[in-house]
Amino acid sequence: MSEHPNATMVRRMNDAMSAGNWQPLTDALADDVVWHEIGRSEPFRGKAALTAHYMGATPPDYQITAETHDVLASDDHTIAMTTATATRHGKTFTYRTAEIYHIKDGKITERWAFSDDTDAINRFFA
Repeated sequence: MSEHPNATMVRRMNDAMSAGNWQPLTDALADDVVWHEIGRSEPFRGKAALTAHYMGATPPDYQITAETHDVLASDDHTIAMTTATATRHGKTFTYRTAEIYHIKDGKITERWAFSDDTDAINRFFA
């Protein structure tokens, strides 16, 4: 049995982002995407705002790579379970996440992320 197309899209997107290639993420986003991140009280709203944050003139002062453990998908939702390693100011931090994507017409319309230690993530990125 072949993998659901939404699972394949999210798996490829995560692998590419870990390698520093943001194009698959950009390609997967709906123009009006709502992107919830761990530690942010407000989500990024819109593809332009999200891509400006990650690929703009002043990109974030950290790098995150992720190892995908599993991806579960249906026509409407995809969940990726990953182990992420962040590097910032010469320090590294590893944590686990579950990322839930709402997908409509082959595009991510909303994303939520949950972790095993939100407080530690907030301290690391503070």
